Amino acid sequence: MSKYTVTPSDQRISFEENEIIVSKTDLKGRITYANHVFCRLAEMSTKELLGQPHSIIRHPDMPRCIFQLLWDTLTLKQEIFAYVKNMSKSGKYYWVLAHVTPSYNQDGHLSGYHSNRRTPNEKSLGIVQPLYQSLLEIENKHPNAKTGQEQSMATLTNMLKDKGQTYDEFIWEIGNQGK
Repeated sequence: MSKYTVTPSDQRISFEENEIIVSKTDLKGRITYANHVFCRLAEMSTKELLGQPHSIIRHPDMPRCIFQLLWDTLTLKQEIFAYVKNMSKSGKYYWVLAHVTPSYNQDGHLSGYHSNRRTPNEKSLGIVQPLYQSLLEIENKHPNAKTGQEQSMATLTNMLKDKGQTYDEFIWEIGNQGK
């Protein structure tokens, strides 16, 4: 985590179903806005977060291929929904269902990204966690990080192809299972 050395703990932070984590970043993913829910869960002040890369809250259990998918989608100026495991300043974790969208200035030019995150349902996490664990194992099997990421992305792509779904369709399907 950027300027912090954090050891992940097995302690989960939760937030209410009606709470929304909101953040905005510039085009390079540096935080330009963080609401009070984000600050509380990240266990950091606004001052600590502003200007930092959004990856400051990245949990090491997250497969890199998911972030590749996120950035590839945003590069196409499309929105994306994704399940993400984040880590607080003290090493605690929290899961979110993130909705990330491109932001445009008044001239219509891409100016950054906006993310709203909600608490995911437990049934969805029961599907996502084993998938992410297997993708991370694939990534970690390779001494070369790039090769590992390519292999995990290929695994994810093939899984979606076998299901006949896009990533968005997969996310919506598992998100609706708990309802």
